Amino acid sequence: MTGYAITTHETTGGTLTIEIKSVNSRFLDLQFRINDDLRAVEPALREAIMGRIMRGKVECRLSFGRKTAGGGQALNAALLNSLADLQREVRRQFADALPLSVNELLRWPGVIEEAEIGQETLQADVAATMAVTLNAFVESRTREGAALETMLLSRVEQMEEIVQKITPLIPKVVAQFQQKATERLQEALGLALQDSGNSPSLSRDEVIERIRQEVTLYGIRIDVSEELTRLSAHLTETRHILKKGGQVGKRLDFMMQELNREANTIGSKASAKELSDASMAMKLLIEQMREQVQNLE
Repeated sequence: MTGYAITTHETTGGTLTIEIKSVNSRFLDLQFRINDDLRAVEPALREAIMGRIMRGKVECRLSFGRKTAGGGQALNAALLNSLADLQREVRRQFADALPLSVNELLRWPGVIEEAEIGQETLQADVAATMAVTLNAFVESRTREGAALETMLLSRVEQMEEIVQKITPLIPKVVAQFQQKATERLQEALGLALQDSGNSPSLSRDEVIERIRQEVTLYGIRIDVSEELTRLSAHLTETRHILKKGGQVGKRLDFMMQELNREANTIGSKASAKELSDASMAMKLLIEQMREQVQNLE
């Protein structure tokens, strides 16, 4: 699932900003963008995210702009004096060496003093800011989840309508099957009677047995009543999972497999155009659902 949240918090030591964003993924993939001097807080951030998020490619950015000592621009006089002494020593031995520029001095690490902040204080500020950011992030994903739920329920309703539409057709399909079977039986018996003078010939019982076998096999092929019953049950369970909420992603993954299995079987057994068309329509709806289900937690 996608989501986004950002929080900026002013602390005693500086400005703390935490940004979290995610894109769709079947599994949890965490990436952190943190300065090296703040790497100590990464385990706490990872633990916090894993406690709330189960799926998605999640990127977390942490930045901390430290305040200068005293709240204004302050120079480290001791460091500047040390640099001046070092520069004079270098230029005494290398007269052609260029002096340090003001820009170089200001960019020298430690020349501009920053407020000191303890690790415990920093970690506490990060934890508090992370909690706020995570709440906003989860809320954004919840809103997307609600939209996905509406879409999935719409597909479930469409599939239920298809099942209701083709269920009354089964008796008609069976009646057509019985008619075809009768015609084949009559044809087979007629051929047997015509060949009765030849040797060897099939007995009446043998012909009837062979036709019975064919009728049985064909009957198994066209009977989709059980598949429709299971399909209806799976749709009811899918609707129940969506309404119940919680961590539904993996359970819905399984239901999509079951729905697809029944729709495929109906298509393979279809002996009428209506059943074949219904199977194709249901498989299209299931595929649309599967693409979105993989994004849900």
